[in-house]
Amino acid sequence: MTLNITPGAFGIRPRVEKPNPQFLAQLTEPGMRELVSQHYDLLVKSKIKGLFPDNEAGIDFAKKKSADFFIQICGGEAHFSKNRGNPMMAARHAPFKITPSARLVWLKCYQAILPELKVDEPLLLSFWNYLDIFSIWMINTPEGEGETKKAENKTGFWGA
Repeated sequence: MTLNITPGAFGIRPRVEKPNPQFLAQLTEPGMRELVSQHYDLLVKSKIKGLFPDNEAGIDFAKKKSADFFIQICGGEAHFSKNRGNPMMAARHAPFKITPSARLVWLKCYQAILPELKVDEPLLLSFWNYLDIFSIWMINTPEGEGETKKAENKTGFWGA
């Protein structure tokens, strides 16, 4: 299985399709939470670790919010909206300098763990294709204009 990465740049907003809800049905909500947890475990060791909280409580909070979002986007319970309001993810990420290269690191962390899932390949590709295009929408800084550093409030990427 090949998880291709679409080139992305600041200011580009391609059409994004939600994943097939059967992805979540096969993975399950606890499985999604574990997937997101593993993803964050890789991110906090990556070169973009400065975008994320630097303490366990902050990371746990970020994992929960991210998992809530992905469960909802995959057709599960609307945990994110119930607890945080409309996702508006591009606006929530605005305080953080997300460059095309930061996006690549984020995606590559998913590339490392997604093939291990026991989910039918077409469903996994549906989720991957969502991540690939969704992540382009999060790019808010042209390459070279920002170093990845933690926001003043120390809440990190998903604390906004």
